[in-house]
Formats: sequence, C-alpha cells, structure tokens
Amino acid sequence: MTLTTLTAFFGWMAVIHIGVLLFATLMIFGLRGWITKVHARITGVEQAALAPLYFQWLGTYKLLIFVFALVPWVALTLL
Repeated sequence: MTLTTLTAFFGWMAVIHIGVLLFATLMIFGLRGWITKVHARITGVEQAALAPLYFQWLGTYKLLIFVFALVPWVALTLL
C-alpha cells in the first residue's frame, strides 16, 4: 500500500464519517420528538434522559472521528 493510497483512504474515511455525524445530528435535532419517542420505546429509557445521552454519543463519535480518521489523514498529508 502506497502513501498516496493510505492518505486517500483516511481522507475519504473522514469525509464519510463526518457526513454520518452531520446526518445523525440533523436527524436528532430536527426530529427530536419523534426520535425520542422511538428510542424510549426501544430502549426503555425515559425521554427526558435521552437528551444527555444524545450529546454524549455525538461527542464521543466526533472524538473518535478526530482520533482515528482526521489526525492520521493530517499526519500523512504532512509527510
């Protein structure tokens, strides 16, 4: 595997994950009432307790994107 291929891989991986993060964020905030009802029924967690869980999940996912996709892409780009 060449350096160019690896750089492209991490770049596209970052783009795809950022797209998923933006889509999830828009869905959670755009359809908050409906999503919380569905998730409350599926998981058994109260609707009021879901908002902090959404923020925690979005924050964790964003951190993982930075660590496993963006930082390697930037490091390979700088080589």
